[in-house]
Amino acid sequence: MGFKTAIILCVVGLSTSGAIAGPIERACLKADRKAASRPLCNCVQQVADLTLDSGDQRLAATFFSDPHRAQVIRQSDNSGHERFWKRYKEFGANAESYCRSVRS
Repeated sequence: MGFKTAIILCVVGLSTSGAIAGPIERACLKADRKAASRPLCNCVQQVADLTLDSGDQRLAATFFSDPHRAQVIRQSDNSGHERFWKRYKEFGANAESYCRSVRS
């Protein structure tokens, strides 16, 4: 079974009924963007849970309220930021792919 298949199965199998929202989901909902919905933000959080550690999730969540910070991190010469950005890009691609069908 490939990595992407495993993620799909995990995302489909996860349920948040009764669960506490993670930092990405909370930031997504709080950002009050037109396309944001509880199901979509939850899906993105589920992908984050599978691909980012808690520190990466907290950093990524700050991008919702401060999009410029994402640009600063992306352009940083700091090796830790460079490694984070690679993980973040992979997370973003996975979230876009797996959460595409989630409706508002």
